[in-house]
Amino acid sequence: MARMKRLDEMTSKEFAETVDGKTIVILPMGIIEEHGPHLPLCTDSLQAEHLAERLAQRFGALVLPPLRYGNSSSTIGFPGTISLSFDTIRALVKDIVSELVRNGVRKVMVLSSHAGSGHLCAIREAVKDVVIEADGRGIVVRGLVVSDYEVLYGLTDRGIDPRDGHAGDMETSRVMVLRPGLVKNRSQAKDSTKKIPDFLVIAHPEKEWTGIRGFPSKASKKKGQMLEDMAFEEISKLMRTL
Repeated sequence: MARMKRLDEMTSKEFAETVDGKTIVILPMGIIEEHGPHLPLCTDSLQAEHLAERLAQRFGALVLPPLRYGNSSSTIGFPGTISLSFDTIRALVKDIVSELVRNGVRKVMVLSSHAGSGHLCAIREAVKDVVIEADGRGIVVRGLVVSDYEVLYGLTDRGIDPRDGHAGDMETSRVMVLRPGLVKNRSQAKDSTKKIPDFLVIAHPEKEWTGIRGFPSKASKKKGQMLEDMAFEEISKLMRTL
């Protein structure tokens, strides 16, 4: 297994000697966002950062400092959520990826454990813009934008409950593995399958759901490790397309 390197901890000389057309750079992303009464605001960031480091070890990739800000509409009314605009996320990711390309990087993966639709759309638009602009200059860039939860939700044949989601069984289980000391007040985390109705545009989403969708009562460290391994293996398959 290759050694993972943090891009920002390298010297300029080390960077220049390391990066070539085969180098993969990973940008882990999350958000500061409500995750029920029992999980920290950095829940999504923790998952993306840990997974990015693990993947980097397998592929010898470079890992950028995590971006712990994102875009959310479903939790915007809950205390602690900090949501940046669609345009800000798009511009920020585009600038980062553009700078990587300018520095000779040709393979980039943005890994987000926050799976909000607007958030992921902004990231994909940003990476697509960079890839197309580079192509116009005769530079071939390959980009991968993936959320581990998009991947996990597709594994219903392996026991993933499609009703489970935000701050539910899966997220609680994974944080129990990654940062158990940050899981608190589990008795207050009530199972719920209620969600914001599809296609509804509202000013106060916190009036439509509890901030939990799923079954935190079913969470366990054993399940959390299983989910970590599943996400790792599935995203490893995707990285090979780079």
